[in-house]
Amino acid sequence: MLVVMQSDATPEQIARVLDAIRRVDLTPHPLPGATRTAIGITGNTGVVDTQALEVLAGVKECIRVTKPYKLASREMHRDDTIIRLPQGEIGAKTFTVIAGPCSVENEPMVMKTAEFLMSQGVTFLRAGAFKPRTSPYAFQGMGIEGLKILKRVREKTGIGIVTELMDTEYTEAVEDATDVIQIGTRNMQNFSLLKRVGKCRKPVLLKRGMSATLEEWLMAAEYVMAGGNYQVILCERGVRTFADHSRNTLDLSVIPPAKTLSHLPIFIDPSHGTGKRAYVPAMALAGLAAGADGLMIEVHPEPDRALSDGAQSLDFPGTEKLLSQLRQLLIVLGRAM
Repeated sequence: MLVVMQSDATPEQIARVLDAIRRVDLTPHPLPGATRTAIGITGNTGVVDTQALEVLAGVKECIRVTKPYKLASREMHRDDTIIRLPQGEIGAKTFTVIAGPCSVENEPMVMKTAEFLMSQGVTFLRAGAFKPRTSPYAFQGMGIEGLKILKRVREKTGIGIVTELMDTEYTEAVEDATDVIQIGTRNMQNFSLLKRVGKCRKPVLLKRGMSATLEEWLMAAEYVMAGGNYQVILCERGVRTFADHSRNTLDLSVIPPAKTLSHLPIFIDPSHGTGKRAYVPAMALAGLAAGADGLMIEVHPEPDRALSDGAQSLDFPGTEKLLSQLRQLLIVLGRAM
């Protein structure tokens, strides 16, 4: 259910509607917009008495939301969500690039990458302190020490940090070290983890599961938003298909319907989507053309010596070339990086 307030509704009138919703043991979610304030309602298992709400001062109308994902639905929130961070805005007409190594390997390498990215106008660094790997014998990341390195890099360069949270045990440590918390593809339906980051006040970048439908992906976002954290970024990173010419199949066709059904910003990850650095630039440009709000790519000073995912990582010259191509396409599309 969505309660639409009149455009001139006062804060006091909005507060009274919130109280009325809470009195019947439901959860209100205020959703301020450019021209109106709407209040989403969750927690109901039956029909909500709309008459009791429609008679309250400042209420324009009550609308039934038909999608199973309520807060993530454009029915509930018709304006695009814009996530504002010190390093820049995510969403709307901007295009945000997040780049960096697959994993934190050592401080000099991460610092060198961060300084390069900042020199190129990229203000968000991705790097994993905790790494989920298919093989138990592969490099699993530096853990807490990796988070300490990311914090020092942020303090010195000012770059925003994006890193993955794999376990509720490390939520506070990751939240302290990062500007955007990443939930990886293997944890898209880890509901305990989703509920926990719903209590965080840092944005959450939610990668699509390997075999997840669009609705399942949006329902995972709903878990986070139902906890009170409305700052969710979707990230398409390739799905599992029969194809063997690339690591995964980067599903760019999901971008238009995702933006039609949901107000959340959507990124693409062509590094994991292809698994081969030669294909990353073309798919990055295609993702921008398809309407993505941002890009997550793997960048390493020496990809062939990377401890993880070197085959899909761009080197510095390759990254610089791609950024130049993106800027040219952004001009044509009337958007800004």
